[in-house]
Amino acid sequence: MPHAFDDEGASFLALANQMGQYSLWPAFAVPPPGWAVVNGPSSRTDCLAYVEHQWTDLRPEGSGIPR
Repeated sequence: MPHAFDDEGASFLALANQMGQYSLWPAFAVPPPGWAVVNGPSSRTDCLAYVEHQWTDLRPEGSGIPR
């Protein structure tokens, strides 16, 4: 049985936090506090494509690291 985050046949969500960071999350699980659903539920491939398109700068907003 594949791990919940690696299951190509499962439904996923794309999450984002206030610092502009993104995460892939299994649709069956409640997102952790501080994270909002920004895409999905959809396939793992579709959610990853969304995250890759949106998250072009990995430096967190407000981290003090120049963007």
